[in-house]
Amino acid sequence: MERDEWIPPSVRKQQQSYPKRKPPQGKSAQSKWTQGKSSQGKASSKGKPPTNHRPSAKPARPPARKPPAKRAPMLRRKRVASNPRLRIVTVRFVLIAALIAAGVRLVQVQGLEAEALTTRANKQRATTIPIPAKRGDIIDRNGMKLAFSVETRALAWSPQVVRKDYEKNKIDYDTRVKEIAAKIKAVLGDKVDENELLTKMMSDKYSTLARDVLPAQERQIRKQYREVISETQSRRDYPGGTVASNILGYANWRSDDKDPAKHNVHGLFGMENDRDAELAGEPGRQTVDTAEGADGVVIPGTERNVQQAKDGSDIELTIDADVQYDVQQKLAAYVAAQGAKGGSVIVMDAHTSEVYALANDKSFDPANPKGPNGYGNPQATGNPAVTTPYEPGSVNKIVTAAAAIEDGLTKPEDTQRVLDTHKVADRTIKDGWDHGPLNMTTTGIFAKSSNVGTLMLAERVGQDRYAEMLKKFGLGQRTGIGLPGESPGSVPERKQWSGSTFGNLPIGQGLSMTVLQMAGTYQTIANNGVRVPPRIIKSTIDRDGTRHVEPRPEGIRVVSEQTAITVRNMFRATMQKAPGNQTGTGVPAALNGFQISGKTGTGQQIDPLTGKYSESLHTITFAGILPADSPRFVVGILIDRPDYFGAPNGKTAAPLFHDIASYLAQRFNLPLSPEPSPVVPLTVG
Repeated sequence: MERDEWIPPSVRKQQQSYPKRKPPQGKSAQSKWTQGKSSQGKASSKGKPPTNHRPSAKPARPPARKPPAKRAPMLRRKRVASNPRLRIVTVRFVLIAALIAAGVRLVQVQGLEAEALTTRANKQRATTIPIPAKRGDIIDRNGMKLAFSVETRALAWSPQVVRKDYEKNKIDYDTRVKEIAAKIKAVLGDKVDENELLTKMMSDKYSTLARDVLPAQERQIRKQYREVISETQSRRDYPGGTVASNILGYANWRSDDKDPAKHNVHGLFGMENDRDAELAGEPGRQTVDTAEGADGVVIPGTERNVQQAKDGSDIELTIDADVQYDVQQKLAAYVAAQGAKGGSVIVMDAHTSEVYALANDKSFDPANPKGPNGYGNPQATGNPAVTTPYEPGSVNKIVTAAAAIEDGLTKPEDTQRVLDTHKVADRTIKDGWDHGPLNMTTTGIFAKSSNVGTLMLAERVGQDRYAEMLKKFGLGQRTGIGLPGESPGSVPERKQWSGSTFGNLPIGQGLSMTVLQMAGTYQTIANNGVRVPPRIIKSTIDRDGTRHVEPRPEGIRVVSEQTAITVRNMFRATMQKAPGNQTGTGVPAALNGFQISGKTGTGQQIDPLTGKYSESLHTITFAGILPADSPRFVVGILIDRPDYFGAPNGKTAAPLFHDIASYLAQRFNLPLSPEPSPVVPLTVG
């Protein structure tokens, strides 16, 4: 039996680690393979071990092959022996430390920093909202309301707040908004446009949907849709419409972005603006929390720091609403009939100077801001009776009459030789009608409105004395009636008079006055020579009913009582109608059963093209006292630029005085005069 070739164990183990190799393919490869095998086989067949046999230091190896790629040595972690007890202790220590830190922070937040943090949190959601004060009413002398405030609501929409709420409650925003817009339209009607509502509500901006919403309408909407925001506001109502609108002015809701507490109804012009502080009162304020800042909904029950509003005071005027309405209607009709550009009327108490009516032919309707009669039109909102002076013409001759009688320079029945012209410095003045030399009584000079005769008497008075009388009658000075924009008129200072100045002033040219000042001049004569500055505010009334009577202006003695009575009686002849050139210029003003004292006037206006007195542009005036024998009212009238030649009564305002005086006599049930005015001579021979 052949013995196997001996291989050392170490070599054998290494050989076993190699994979078995397949025989090479191909003849040449097989031949080499077989040659090696055969040589070994021969050695084996002899049955003898090779000569000098011993284990080889380098055993035979299989054919060389590419060694495998070297790999980086792997790092082995050192295995630490597990200690469960140590792990539990460590976790407990970490938990205890965390609890201690949380406790310390809790004490710091709730104890040491609580107040500061609360203040900061409140500031982030706290909002100060105003509490509007109720605006005071304006009432007439009989307690009738001319202006008062009505509580209203403004509806608003906050998209950001609503969207979050809808997302939370899974409400479709578009569908809900269309539903709400349709509801608002159904309740408010033509006051809103549904498409505009949708546009505002679909945007991302906070917007006001409607104003002047009545509380009942607001409740009807928000009863079903609480997400609609409501703000309490006010609206100013004027129940009389245009009645006294030029006096009252206008007030409306105004917002002040810098100070929300000033959100309230405030006057824009007129008395509403001039006495705004008294009417508006003092608004209050309160702090509330809101869901989403200033645009959010107020959180119920968060009201605090409440400062109550102080409501405004009522203002009681001397105006009589019925008289005011009637005068306005009559004036507007007369201006239209005369083709005039405008007109004004003052009715005042003969003794107290309380104004019963102050009317202009143009007025505005507070409920209709647009159009020619809207409060956006300055011509409709102005008050020319107190703001616009004019050259009065012959009504100013009463100053000359009072001065001449007061100084004893003439008597009513004295006769003056009056020519048809009179020269003053470089000017020649003539009368308004052609006539030769006339023997006119002092009464006749004023009843027939002779310019020449008036200048003759004025020259006797003298320039210094005449200038003094103008000042005592209050001309060139504001009356202090308490209405905004009052004009003082214009009277040239004495040192500025030229030689011809005195040829203008006594006949009502070269100076200007308002209708209010003109009426005040005749009030002086009606009140027995004492001028009382006019007033239109009678009192203010607090919310608790406390009445504060406006201080009554002190009277100013201008002429003696006897002078005033004499002049008043002289001026009755203006309404006299008698044959033989004994007729005055104001016959249409006469009122059956009552003695009337007054004066007509025609003032030339300056032609803007030539800068000289116009022959066609005139101011027609009338001032009268009713009744003359026991004065109760004074009426001043101005008609601006009537159709002097085309309209009926284009040369006088006397017919309008007659109509107004007739109404006053009936309205106040004035007693008839004991006897008619006597007929006196105006011309002699």
